[in-house]
Amino acid sequence: MNPGVAMPPAEADRPPNNVVLFSGHMIDAPGRTVPRFPADKEAVAAAAIARTLAEIGVTAGDVAICGGACGGDLLFAEAGLAHGMALELYIPLSEPAFLANSVDFAGADWHDRYLSAKARATLHVMPNELGPLSAGDNPYERNNRWMLDQAARFGGARMAFITLWNGEGGDGPGGTQHFMEAARRESARIYWLDTRKLWN
Repeated sequence: MNPGVAMPPAEADRPPNNVVLFSGHMIDAPGRTVPRFPADKEAVAAAAIARTLAEIGVTAGDVAICGGACGGDLLFAEAGLAHGMALELYIPLSEPAFLANSVDFAGADWHDRYLSAKARATLHVMPNELGPLSAGDNPYERNNRWMLDQAARFGGARMAFITLWNGEGGDGPGGTQHFMEAARRESARIYWLDTRKLWN
């Protein structure tokens, strides 16, 4: 872990009070036909995430787990760091491929914010740590399972799940709906930030 977020020795051995796992929409790509997370809703989403972390009662030394995509992931990462949480980023592809697919299309600002969060986090790159995909495996579903396993490592009672999601189904394995259903089997603390309500 980056020395800038290392915990004091007395705290390093204690389990966190809260391990918060996040999943949510990316910022819309330019020209997206049906808006899902318009760029002008960023501040609304950031405020909702910050309020939810305060509601959960996170404190320094708690753990924040998410991907690193532009939009919800990085807003959650920034909010967790602001609360003094230990940030763990999990990405399903090599870093160059992930940046191309999930960060850089939204502009240089999001690239810089990814690098800033990464500098204060522990980065986990799935192909490096778990090896190549099996035939027919979905990298995003596998990454979600990995994050969920890591979030549950201290016990389900310590785990909370936040999702920034419009409630639409049909995204299949690797999507937010599939992820939330899996999280509900591990924890009763589920916080759904419904973008259909947030954006209005």
